[in-house]
Amino acid sequence: MKEFFRLLQREFKLFTGNSTLRTVFFLAPVFYATLLGFVYKSGKVENTPVLVIDRDNTPLSNQLTEMLEDNKSIKVIRYLQEPFSIKDEVIKHEAAAVVIIPSKFEASILQKKYPELNVYVNTGNVLTANFASKALQLTIGTFSAGVSIKALQKAGMPATRAATQYEPFKANYITLFNTTGNYLIFMWPAMLAVVLQQVILLAMAVSFAAEFQGGTFIKEYFKMKRRAFPTMLIKVIPIWVFSILIVGVYYFMHMIFKVPMPEGILNFILLTAVFVGSASFLGVFISILIPDALKATQILMVIASPAFIISGFTWPLNAMPAFVQFIANIIPLTPFLQAFKILLIQKGSVELTFPYLKHLGILLIVYAFLGWIALKIKMWLMFRYIKPNEISNENSSEKVD
Repeated sequence: MKEFFRLLQREFKLFTGNSTLRTVFFLAPVFYATLLGFVYKSGKVENTPVLVIDRDNTPLSNQLTEMLEDNKSIKVIRYLQEPFSIKDEVIKHEAAAVVIIPSKFEASILQKKYPELNVYVNTGNVLTANFASKALQLTIGTFSAGVSIKALQKAGMPATRAATQYEPFKANYITLFNTTGNYLIFMWPAMLAVVLQQVILLAMAVSFAAEFQGGTFIKEYFKMKRRAFPTMLIKVIPIWVFSILIVGVYYFMHMIFKVPMPEGILNFILLTAVFVGSASFLGVFISILIPDALKATQILMVIASPAFIISGFTWPLNAMPAFVQFIANIIPLTPFLQAFKILLIQKGSVELTFPYLKHLGILLIVYAFLGWIALKIKMWLMFRYIKPNEISNENSSEKVD
Protein backbone atom coordinates (compact mmCIF):
# COMPACT_ATOMS: atom_id res chain seq x y z
CA MET A 1 0.00 0.00 0.00
CA LYS A 2 2.89 2.34 0.78
CA GLU A 3 4.30 1.74 -2.72
CA PHE A 4 0.84 2.39 -4.21
CA PHE A 5 0.58 5.85 -2.60
CA ARG A 6 4.20 6.66 -3.50
CA LEU A 7 3.52 5.94 -7.15
CA LEU A 8 0.18 7.75 -7.02
CA GLN A 9 1.91 10.84 -5.64
CA ARG A 10 4.52 10.51 -8.37
CA GLU A 11 1.75 10.28 -11.00
CA PHE A 12 0.16 13.51 -9.79
CA LYS A 13 3.57 15.21 -9.97
CA LEU A 14 4.19 13.86 -13.49
CA PHE A 15 0.77 15.06 -14.62
CA THR A 16 1.02 18.56 -13.18
CA GLY A 17 4.66 18.85 -14.22
CA ASN A 18 3.87 18.14 -17.88
CA SER A 19 3.07 21.50 -19.52
CA THR A 20 1.42 19.84 -22.54
CA LEU A 21 -0.91 17.77 -20.37
CA ARG A 22 -1.73 20.79 -18.21
CA THR A 23 -2.63 22.83 -21.28
CA VAL A 24 -4.69 20.09 -22.91
CA PHE A 25 -6.50 18.93 -19.80
CA PHE A 26 -7.22 22.23 -18.07
CA LEU A 27 -7.12 25.04 -20.62
CA ALA A 28 -8.66 23.25 -23.62
CA PRO A 29 -12.02 22.45 -21.93
CA VAL A 30 -12.37 26.02 -20.62
CA PHE A 31 -11.35 27.51 -23.97
CA TYR A 32 -13.72 25.33 -26.02
CA ALA A 33 -16.58 25.76 -23.54
CA THR A 34 -16.24 29.56 -23.74
CA LEU A 35 -15.74 29.64 -27.51
CA LEU A 36 -18.66 27.31 -28.30
CA GLY A 37 -20.83 29.07 -25.74
CA PHE A 38 -20.43 32.37 -27.58
CA VAL A 39 -20.89 30.66 -30.97
CA TYR A 40 -24.31 29.30 -29.97
CA LYS A 41 -25.16 32.11 -27.51
CA SER A 42 -28.07 33.52 -29.53
CA GLY A 43 -29.69 30.08 -29.49
CA LYS A 44 -31.62 30.70 -32.70
CA VAL A 45 -30.69 31.99 -36.13
CA GLU A 46 -32.39 35.33 -36.74
CA ASN A 47 -32.35 37.91 -39.56
CA THR A 48 -31.58 35.23 -42.13
CA PRO A 49 -31.43 36.94 -45.55
CA VAL A 50 -34.32 36.05 -47.89
CA LEU A 51 -34.69 37.49 -51.39
CA VAL A 52 -38.19 38.59 -52.43
CA ILE A 53 -38.57 39.20 -56.15
CA ASP A 54 -41.86 41.07 -56.66
CA ARG A 55 -42.86 40.82 -60.32
CA ASP A 56 -46.32 42.25 -59.56
CA ASN A 57 -45.74 45.30 -57.31
CA THR A 58 -49.40 45.67 -56.32
CA PRO A 59 -51.06 46.32 -52.92
CA LEU A 60 -51.47 42.57 -52.26
CA SER A 61 -47.88 41.71 -53.19
CA ASN A 62 -46.69 44.66 -51.07
CA GLN A 63 -48.79 43.38 -48.16
CA LEU A 64 -47.21 39.93 -48.44
CA THR A 65 -43.73 41.49 -48.52
CA GLU A 66 -44.53 43.58 -45.42
CA MET A 67 -45.72 40.49 -43.57
CA LEU A 68 -42.47 38.74 -44.45
CA GLU A 69 -40.52 41.77 -43.19
CA ASP A 70 -42.36 41.58 -39.86
CA ASN A 71 -41.03 38.05 -39.25
CA LYS A 72 -37.93 38.44 -37.05
CA SER A 73 -36.44 35.15 -38.22
CA ILE A 74 -35.76 36.51 -41.69
CA LYS A 75 -34.44 39.72 -43.26
CA VAL A 76 -36.14 40.56 -46.55
CA ILE A 77 -34.08 41.86 -49.45
CA ARG A 78 -36.65 43.07 -51.97
CA TYR A 79 -36.26 43.28 -55.74
CA LEU A 80 -38.86 45.07 -57.86
CA GLN A 81 -36.94 44.12 -60.97
CA GLU A 82 -35.65 40.61 -61.45
CA PRO A 83 -31.83 40.42 -61.17
CA PHE A 84 -29.74 39.11 -64.05
CA SER A 85 -28.73 35.98 -62.09
CA ILE A 86 -30.82 34.90 -59.11
CA LYS A 87 -28.21 32.29 -58.10
CA ASP A 88 -25.48 34.93 -57.99
CA GLU A 89 -27.66 37.16 -55.81
CA VAL A 90 -28.32 34.25 -53.43
CA ILE A 91 -24.58 33.64 -53.09
CA LYS A 92 -23.77 37.34 -52.79
CA HIS A 93 -26.25 37.94 -49.92
CA GLU A 94 -25.86 34.44 -48.43
CA ALA A 95 -29.63 34.14 -48.72
CA ALA A 96 -31.40 31.11 -47.29
CA ALA A 97 -34.36 31.35 -49.70
CA VAL A 98 -35.86 33.20 -52.63
CA VAL A 99 -39.58 34.09 -52.83
CA ILE A 100 -40.81 34.90 -56.33
CA ILE A 101 -44.17 36.72 -56.47
CA PRO A 102 -45.48 36.21 -60.03
CA SER A 103 -46.81 38.95 -62.28
CA LYS A 104 -50.62 39.40 -62.19
CA PHE A 105 -50.50 37.98 -58.63
CA GLU A 106 -53.20 40.30 -57.28
CA ALA A 107 -55.38 40.05 -60.38
CA SER A 108 -55.29 36.25 -60.30
CA ILE A 109 -56.27 36.19 -56.62
CA LEU A 110 -59.21 38.56 -57.22
CA GLN A 111 -60.33 36.40 -60.16
CA LYS A 112 -59.91 33.23 -58.06
CA LYS A 113 -57.37 31.77 -60.47
CA TYR A 114 -55.09 30.57 -57.64
CA PRO A 115 -51.66 31.93 -58.68
CA GLU A 116 -48.55 29.97 -57.75
CA LEU A 117 -45.94 31.46 -55.46
CA ASN A 118 -42.49 29.90 -55.97
CA VAL A 119 -40.16 29.60 -52.99
CA TYR A 120 -36.60 28.39 -53.65
CA VAL A 121 -34.80 27.19 -50.52
CA ASN A 122 -31.01 27.32 -50.41
CA THR A 123 -30.05 23.98 -48.85
CA GLY A 124 -26.35 24.76 -49.04
CA ASN A 125 -26.70 25.20 -45.29
CA VAL A 126 -29.37 22.85 -43.96
CA LEU A 127 -29.70 24.64 -40.61
CA THR A 128 -30.44 28.11 -42.00
CA ALA A 129 -32.58 26.54 -44.73
CA ASN A 130 -34.80 24.90 -42.10
CA PHE A 131 -35.18 28.09 -40.08
CA ALA A 132 -36.00 30.17 -43.18
CA SER A 133 -38.37 27.55 -44.59
CA LYS A 134 -40.30 27.36 -41.33
CA ALA A 135 -40.61 31.16 -41.13
CA LEU A 136 -41.76 31.43 -44.76
CA GLN A 137 -44.35 28.66 -44.42
CA LEU A 138 -45.83 30.35 -41.35
CA THR A 139 -46.03 33.83 -42.90
CA ILE A 140 -47.19 32.78 -46.38
CA GLY A 141 -49.75 30.37 -44.86
CA THR A 142 -51.14 33.17 -42.67
CA PHE A 143 -51.34 35.53 -45.66
CA SER A 144 -53.06 32.89 -47.80
CA ALA A 145 -55.64 32.16 -45.08
CA GLY A 146 -56.32 35.86 -44.58
CA VAL A 147 -56.90 36.47 -48.30
CA SER A 148 -59.28 33.51 -48.55
CA ILE A 149 -61.30 34.59 -45.52
CA LYS A 150 -61.56 38.17 -46.81
CA ALA A 151 -62.78 36.91 -50.18
CA LEU A 152 -65.53 34.89 -48.49
CA GLN A 153 -66.49 37.88 -46.37
CA LYS A 154 -66.83 40.07 -49.48
CA ALA A 155 -69.17 37.45 -50.88
CA GLY A 156 -71.45 38.12 -47.90
CA MET A 157 -70.38 35.31 -45.55
CA PRO A 158 -70.00 36.20 -41.84
CA ALA A 159 -66.42 36.25 -40.53
CA THR A 160 -66.89 33.32 -38.14
CA ARG A 161 -68.40 31.13 -40.84
CA ALA A 162 -65.77 32.23 -43.39
CA ALA A 163 -63.02 31.03 -41.04
CA THR A 164 -64.64 27.58 -40.75
CA GLN A 165 -65.20 27.37 -44.51
CA TYR A 166 -61.53 28.02 -45.15
CA GLU A 167 -60.41 25.79 -42.28
CA PRO A 168 -62.93 22.91 -41.86
CA PHE A 169 -60.95 21.57 -38.90
CA LYS A 170 -58.29 23.05 -36.68
CA ALA A 171 -54.92 21.38 -36.05
CA ASN A 172 -52.88 22.39 -33.01
CA TYR A 173 -49.12 21.81 -33.29
CA ILE A 174 -47.48 21.66 -29.87
CA THR A 175 -43.72 21.33 -29.65
CA LEU A 176 -42.09 19.05 -27.10
CA PHE A 177 -38.56 19.32 -25.69
CA ASN A 178 -36.57 22.52 -26.26
CA THR A 179 -39.76 24.26 -27.35
CA THR A 180 -37.97 27.46 -28.36
CA GLY A 181 -35.65 25.55 -30.72
CA ASN A 182 -32.68 26.95 -28.82
CA TYR A 183 -29.51 25.69 -30.48
CA LEU A 184 -27.37 26.61 -27.46
CA ILE A 185 -29.28 24.15 -25.25
CA PHE A 186 -29.14 21.49 -27.95
CA MET A 187 -25.51 21.66 -29.05
CA TRP A 188 -23.37 23.32 -26.39
CA PRO A 189 -23.63 20.75 -23.54
CA ALA A 190 -23.11 17.89 -25.99
CA MET A 191 -19.95 19.50 -27.35
CA LEU A 192 -18.62 19.87 -23.80
CA ALA A 193 -18.98 16.10 -23.39
CA VAL A 194 -17.07 15.62 -26.66
CA VAL A 195 -14.25 17.86 -25.40
CA LEU A 196 -14.15 16.03 -22.06
CA GLN A 197 -13.76 12.67 -23.77
CA GLN A 198 -11.08 14.09 -26.07
CA VAL A 199 -8.92 15.45 -23.24
CA ILE A 200 -9.28 12.26 -21.18
CA LEU A 201 -8.17 10.13 -24.12
CA LEU A 202 -5.30 12.51 -24.90
CA ALA A 203 -4.09 12.38 -21.31
CA MET A 204 -4.41 8.60 -21.08
CA ALA A 205 -2.69 8.06 -24.44
CA VAL A 206 0.68 8.86 -22.89
CA SER A 207 0.03 7.36 -19.45
CA PHE A 208 1.66 3.96 -19.98
CA ALA A 209 3.13 4.48 -23.44
CA ALA A 210 5.40 7.30 -22.25
CA GLU A 211 6.64 5.15 -19.34
CA PHE A 212 7.34 2.19 -21.63
CA GLN A 213 9.02 4.41 -24.21
CA GLY A 214 11.13 6.26 -21.65
CA GLY A 215 12.19 3.10 -19.84
CA THR A 216 11.00 4.36 -16.44
CA PHE A 217 8.26 1.77 -15.98
CA ILE A 218 10.61 -1.10 -15.05
CA LYS A 219 12.47 0.97 -12.48
CA GLU A 220 9.45 2.60 -10.85
CA TYR A 221 6.94 -0.24 -10.95
CA PHE A 222 9.14 -3.23 -10.17
CA LYS A 223 7.58 -3.68 -6.73
CA MET A 224 4.12 -3.58 -8.35
CA LYS A 225 4.97 -6.21 -10.97
CA ARG A 226 2.30 -8.62 -9.72
CA ARG A 227 -0.38 -5.95 -9.17
CA ALA A 228 -1.66 -4.94 -12.58
CA PHE A 229 -5.01 -3.46 -11.57
CA PRO A 230 -3.63 -1.21 -8.78
CA THR A 231 -1.05 -0.04 -11.32
CA MET A 232 -3.90 0.93 -13.67
CA LEU A 233 -5.61 2.78 -10.84
CA ILE A 234 -2.44 4.79 -10.19
CA LYS A 235 -2.67 6.06 -13.77
CA VAL A 236 -6.41 6.82 -13.85
CA ILE A 237 -7.01 8.31 -10.39
CA PRO A 238 -5.37 11.68 -11.27
CA ILE A 239 -7.57 11.85 -14.38
CA TRP A 240 -10.66 11.14 -12.29
CA VAL A 241 -9.74 13.79 -9.73
CA PHE A 242 -9.01 16.47 -12.34
CA SER A 243 -12.17 15.53 -14.28
CA ILE A 244 -14.19 16.59 -11.24
CA LEU A 245 -12.59 20.03 -11.58
CA ILE A 246 -13.50 20.21 -15.29
CA VAL A 247 -17.12 19.18 -14.63
CA GLY A 248 -17.24 21.86 -11.90
CA VAL A 249 -16.06 24.46 -14.44
CA TYR A 250 -18.73 23.24 -16.86
CA TYR A 251 -21.39 23.68 -14.16
CA PHE A 252 -20.19 27.25 -13.56
CA MET A 253 -20.34 27.97 -17.30
CA HIS A 254 -23.87 26.59 -17.47
CA MET A 255 -24.83 29.43 -15.14
CA ILE A 256 -22.89 32.01 -17.18
CA PHE A 257 -24.63 31.06 -20.45
CA LYS A 258 -27.96 30.38 -18.66
CA VAL A 259 -28.23 26.80 -19.86
CA PRO A 260 -30.49 24.62 -17.68
CA MET A 261 -28.98 21.71 -15.79
CA PRO A 262 -30.10 18.13 -16.47
CA GLU A 263 -32.97 16.55 -14.54
CA GLY A 264 -32.01 14.10 -11.78
CA ILE A 265 -28.67 15.67 -10.87
CA LEU A 266 -27.52 12.71 -8.76
CA ASN A 267 -28.16 10.32 -11.64
CA PHE A 268 -26.34 12.72 -13.95
CA ILE A 269 -23.32 12.73 -11.61
CA LEU A 270 -23.32 8.92 -11.60
CA LEU A 271 -23.68 8.86 -15.39
CA THR A 272 -20.76 11.29 -15.78
CA ALA A 273 -18.59 9.29 -13.38
CA VAL A 274 -19.16 6.05 -15.32
CA PHE A 275 -18.53 7.92 -18.59
CA VAL A 276 -15.21 9.31 -17.31
CA GLY A 277 -14.26 5.85 -16.00
CA SER A 278 -15.02 4.05 -19.26
CA ALA A 279 -13.22 6.69 -21.38
CA SER A 280 -10.13 6.57 -19.13
CA PHE A 281 -9.97 2.76 -19.22
CA LEU A 282 -10.30 2.85 -23.01
CA GLY A 283 -7.30 5.20 -23.04
CA VAL A 284 -5.40 2.92 -20.66
CA PHE A 285 -6.04 -0.12 -22.87
CA ILE A 286 -4.76 1.61 -26.02
CA SER A 287 -1.80 3.12 -24.16
CA ILE A 288 -0.74 -0.34 -22.94
CA LEU A 289 -1.35 -1.94 -26.31
CA ILE A 290 0.64 0.69 -28.25
CA PRO A 291 4.01 1.31 -26.51
CA ASP A 292 4.71 4.43 -28.59
CA ALA A 293 3.13 7.56 -27.06
CA LEU A 294 2.71 9.37 -30.38
CA LYS A 295 1.08 6.38 -32.08
CA ALA A 296 -1.20 5.80 -29.09
CA THR A 297 -2.30 9.44 -29.28
CA GLN A 298 -2.94 9.19 -33.01
CA ILE A 299 -5.02 6.02 -32.64
CA LEU A 300 -7.13 7.47 -29.83
CA MET A 301 -7.73 10.64 -31.82
CA VAL A 302 -8.84 8.55 -34.81
CA ILE A 303 -11.35 6.89 -32.46
CA ALA A 304 -12.46 10.13 -30.80
CA SER A 305 -12.66 12.48 -33.81
CA PRO A 306 -15.80 11.03 -35.46
CA ALA A 307 -17.37 10.10 -32.10
CA PHE A 308 -19.90 12.95 -32.05
CA ILE A 309 -20.96 12.45 -35.68
CA ILE A 310 -21.72 8.74 -35.18
CA SER A 311 -23.09 9.08 -31.63
CA GLY A 312 -26.71 9.33 -32.77
CA PHE A 313 -27.11 12.73 -31.14
CA THR A 314 -27.81 14.67 -34.35
CA TRP A 315 -28.38 11.81 -36.81
CA PRO A 316 -30.29 8.66 -35.72
CA LEU A 317 -28.18 5.56 -35.14
CA ASN A 318 -30.75 3.32 -36.83
CA ALA A 319 -30.19 5.25 -40.07
CA MET A 320 -26.51 4.25 -40.09
CA PRO A 321 -25.02 0.99 -41.46
CA ALA A 322 -24.59 -1.85 -38.97
CA PHE A 323 -20.80 -1.60 -38.85
CA VAL A 324 -21.00 2.14 -38.05
CA GLN A 325 -23.50 1.41 -35.28
CA PHE A 326 -21.08 -1.17 -33.87
CA ILE A 327 -18.22 1.37 -33.83
CA ALA A 328 -20.50 3.99 -32.24
CA ASN A 329 -21.61 1.61 -29.51
CA ILE A 330 -18.06 0.83 -28.36
CA ILE A 331 -17.25 4.53 -27.86
CA PRO A 332 -18.31 5.79 -24.39
CA LEU A 333 -19.60 9.09 -25.77
CA THR A 334 -22.53 7.38 -27.58
CA PRO A 335 -24.52 6.03 -24.59
CA PHE A 336 -23.56 9.07 -22.52
CA LEU A 337 -25.04 11.53 -25.04
CA GLN A 338 -28.19 9.43 -25.46
CA ALA A 339 -28.79 9.53 -21.70
CA PHE A 340 -27.69 13.17 -21.54
CA LYS A 341 -30.33 14.13 -24.15
CA ILE A 342 -33.05 12.50 -22.03
CA LEU A 343 -31.97 14.34 -18.87
CA LEU A 344 -31.20 17.78 -20.34
CA ILE A 345 -33.33 18.32 -23.45
CA GLN A 346 -36.26 15.93 -23.08
CA LYS A 347 -36.49 16.21 -19.27
CA GLY A 348 -37.45 12.54 -19.14
CA SER A 349 -37.67 10.18 -16.19
CA VAL A 350 -34.38 9.04 -14.72
CA GLU A 351 -35.41 5.41 -15.29
CA LEU A 352 -35.24 5.98 -19.05
CA THR A 353 -31.48 6.51 -18.77
CA PHE A 354 -30.83 3.17 -17.07
CA PRO A 355 -30.21 1.21 -20.34
CA TYR A 356 -27.55 3.75 -21.32
CA LEU A 357 -26.04 3.72 -17.84
CA LYS A 358 -25.88 -0.07 -18.09
CA HIS A 359 -24.24 0.27 -21.54
CA LEU A 360 -21.61 2.61 -20.09
CA GLY A 361 -21.06 0.27 -17.15
CA ILE A 362 -20.44 -2.65 -19.52
CA LEU A 363 -17.94 -0.57 -21.51
CA LEU A 364 -16.16 0.40 -18.28
CA ILE A 365 -15.88 -3.24 -17.15
CA VAL A 366 -14.83 -4.48 -20.60
CA TYR A 367 -12.13 -1.84 -21.09
CA ALA A 368 -10.90 -2.24 -17.51
CA PHE A 369 -10.68 -6.02 -18.01
CA LEU A 370 -8.94 -5.71 -21.39
CA GLY A 371 -6.51 -3.18 -19.94
CA TRP A 372 -5.83 -5.45 -16.95
CA ILE A 373 -5.14 -8.46 -19.24
CA ALA A 374 -2.91 -6.38 -21.54
CA LEU A 375 -0.97 -4.91 -18.60
CA LYS A 376 -0.64 -8.30 -16.92
CA ILE A 377 0.93 -9.75 -20.06
CA LYS A 378 3.07 -6.65 -20.59
CA MET A 379 4.38 -6.71 -17.02
CA TRP A 380 5.15 -10.43 -17.22
CA LEU A 381 7.11 -9.91 -20.43
CA MET A 382 8.99 -6.92 -19.01
CA PHE A 383 9.84 -8.26 -15.55
CA ARG A 384 10.37 -11.98 -16.17
CA TYR A 385 14.16 -11.66 -16.53
CA ILE A 386 14.64 -8.67 -14.19
CA LYS A 387 16.04 -9.44 -10.73
CA PRO A 388 15.59 -7.21 -7.65
CA ASN A 389 19.33 -6.61 -7.27
CA GLU A 390 19.51 -5.23 -10.82
CA ILE A 391 16.90 -2.60 -9.98
CA SER A 392 18.59 -1.68 -6.70
CA ASN A 393 22.01 -1.42 -8.41
CA GLU A 394 20.54 0.83 -11.05
CA ASN A 395 18.94 3.08 -8.44
CA SER A 396 22.16 3.30 -6.39
CA SER A 397 24.25 4.18 -9.48
CA GLU A 398 21.77 6.98 -10.28
CA LYS A 399 22.19 8.38 -6.76
CA VAL A 400 25.99 8.36 -7.11
CA ASP A 401 25.75 10.19 -10.42
